Amino acid sequence: MEKIRSTTVLAVVHNGEVAIGADGQATMGNTVAKNHVRKIRKMLDGKIVTGFAGSTADAFTLLERFEEKLNAYGGNMKRASIELAKDWRTDRYLRKLEAMMIVANKEETLIISGTGDVLEPENGIAAIGSGSNYALSAALAMRKHAAHLSAEEIVREGLTIAADICIYTNHNFIIEKPV
Repeated sequence: MEKIRSTTVLAVVHNGEVAIGADGQATMGNTVAKNHVRKIRKMLDGKIVTGFAGSTADAFTLLERFEEKLNAYGGNMKRASIELAKDWRTDRYLRKLEAMMIVANKEETLIISGTGDVLEPENGIAAIGSGSNYALSAALAMRKHAAHLSAEEIVREGLTIAADICIYTNHNFIIEKPV
């Protein structure tokens, strides 16, 4: 049985605001399995927003573990991310999970990977998934040449450009901002 996979997630910190968005497509092999997958989740009453790319079932497992870590560390997103990454790398079950996550609050954005990495993008833009390089490039260009745009507008346009190029990304976007 082929794994169901999900695709492009983009987060932008710009002009004092943070926005994170994702497309809605899930593919099984080279076939579109679903067009309206919700890859963005709010946690802690909307203070933290997460996005995932990769195997959907694996991502939900990681989201549950991340929420447990948030609760265990009093909502400290960076500490919860580091502890999740440690578990992800060392736990025999978690090590086999195939997904990546972006987590964001009003102050910072982090990428969490299964290799034990917790990365804070230097440029304030994070992207994961099959269309990530397209979305990242578009967002970098917009932030540089269209500084008047909001973080949400940059995310929407970055995802649109990725969806126009990447066959694993569609135009059904969900974009959220942490409160």
